[in-house]
Amino acid sequence: MGNALVFGSLNMDLSIACGRMPQQGETLAGSGFCTNPGGKGANQAVAAAKAGAATSMIGSVGNDAFGHELIEGLAGYGVECSGVTVAPGVPTGVAVIIRTEGDNRIILDHGANGRSCAAEVASEIRQRGAAGDIFLTQMECDLETTACALHAAHEAGMRTLLNAAPPEKLPDAAWADVDIICVNETECAALVGILPTSRESAREALSALCALGPEVAIVTLGAEGSSGLSEGRFISVAADRIEAVDTTASGDTYIGYLAAGYVSGMGLEEAMQRATHAAGLTATRIGAQQAIPVASEVDRCSQKEQAQG
Repeated sequence: MGNALVFGSLNMDLSIACGRMPQQGETLAGSGFCTNPGGKGANQAVAAAKAGAATSMIGSVGNDAFGHELIEGLAGYGVECSGVTVAPGVPTGVAVIIRTEGDNRIILDHGANGRSCAAEVASEIRQRGAAGDIFLTQMECDLETTACALHAAHEAGMRTLLNAAPPEKLPDAAWADVDIICVNETECAALVGILPTSRESAREALSALCALGPEVAIVTLGAEGSSGLSEGRFISVAADRIEAVDTTASGDTYIGYLAAGYVSGMGLEEAMQRATHAAGLTATRIGAQQAIPVASEVDRCSQKEQAQG
């Protein structure tokens, strides 16, 4: 079984619930305030580790209470953190999350996430990565550094998985180093101008994503499940029937489990199905990393579905 190597963001999430979004100048009473370790990179690393993959994290935090708590939290979930640096003179990244009507709105201060040195990140990847491993990254860190990291991972023989979120413009040459792309429907529309609202538009959008360079494209569609395209084969996986409480880490859970599925030798459809179960369970819980289920919980969900089917 290969390893999962993640380069990405580490944030402290400050989350609060309210009945609706406030209007300009309006103050509303909220409830359920909590602070949770988060950041797309860190969340996806935790998901991969909870799914059973040997996982390492590369990133940057500030020399503050949030930064030290984030590193300790990752280590507690089994993520190897020697590649996480502490940047002086800059705060740890923070995400302010408003939970309302089963969904969320997020405001992000990148903080130390923008301070990772491209050469140092590439060196870490070359030292740690090997054929059979997967490299996972997103777009919450500096894009030139992210592109450099993807190239270093490819040079090391790793399979690369890009979660193009937020959907910033990646340098054109970097797409040659992306093997798998996974985005949600709005990110997909921002990248290729196609919003996947039907089976036909999903197939069209996936084809457009593959035309950028990746061999495999996946679009997550919330309550509609997810769709994928690999070597011309279209795959559709239905979402689990759940009552969503907080969707903050659902997408990150899906991607982390997808990465773990690859290094465990799963086929794409099986990995997508497992990732769907994991993402659904996450949405029934409040928070980010602590809401992500462990492999045994996802296995029980899969077994229940098989028994009912």
